Amino acid sequence: MISKGDYESHPAFSPGGDTLYFIKYSYDLKLSAIYVSYKHNGGQWSEPQVAAFSGKYMDADPFVTRDGKALFFMSNRPLKDGDAPQDYTDIWKVNITKNGLSEPVRLDAPVNSDKDEYYPTVADNGDIYFGSTRDGGKGGSDIYRCQFKDGKYMPAENLGDAINSEFNEYEAYIAPDQSYIIFNASKPNGLKNLDFYISYNQNGTWTKAKKLPAPISSDSIDWAPKVTPDGKYFYFSSTRSKDEPIPAKAENAEQFNRRLQSANNGLSDIYILDFKAIKDLK
Repeated sequence: MISKGDYESHPAFSPGGDTLYFIKYSYDLKLSAIYVSYKHNGGQWSEPQVAAFSGKYMDADPFVTRDGKALFFMSNRPLKDGDAPQDYTDIWKVNITKNGLSEPVRLDAPVNSDKDEYYPTVADNGDIYFGSTRDGGKGGSDIYRCQFKDGKYMPAENLGDAINSEFNEYEAYIAPDQSYIIFNASKPNGLKNLDFYISYNQNGTWTKAKKLPAPISSDSIDWAPKVTPDGKYFYFSSTRSKDEPIPAKAENAEQFNRRLQSANNGLSDIYILDFKAIKDLK
């Protein structure tokens, strides 16, 4: 119901695990919208629909806070209705209430700048982590944190040499207690080299990030790292595909189209892994 053979990516679960937000991309990654699906009592996911606030601009990277009260995402939507879309992406927020979702609100500086910001994840104390191409970084894209104190965000902090490098670091999932961070980086640059890395917070200092080995990272595009609110599962997106056996005989158009339009066809699908597999690597 979720991984249908389209370009599905960047999942985000509600705290109870019964609501899933994710994105569908165009094949050239120039268009995207945030979808939502609900798990029924029988355990089946509903037919995904475009979220109420999405479907017009390039919206992506949904993240639901662990208390379930807010959803953060990135978008190139304009600051005012009727204006043209921005030529860079900012981080936006919608509140989740019993009556539904509020209207999106753009986060002000110091979270957003005049460069790209994307993939927000939020710790339990409100500190926000995100990727940005803003000036002053170590590579083309670095990972930053803005601490949340007294109801406002503090100046953005580059996470430093243990995390960032001369290459590109894009998307970071921060543990609710900020004890570890899992992010993706392209070393060397290029989406085909996008793999997962992990670093641990030891008394306020990040350890040197280590690449997560196969089969967590792969030789395809691996991105959108997150952990379920209960800490049991690591879920992510990947363009990896399974090796299809050579058919016994030539396929007709219907059979071949089914193969092309199914999950594991080399476009992005959503995967899940027991988080114990990552804990055991420490």
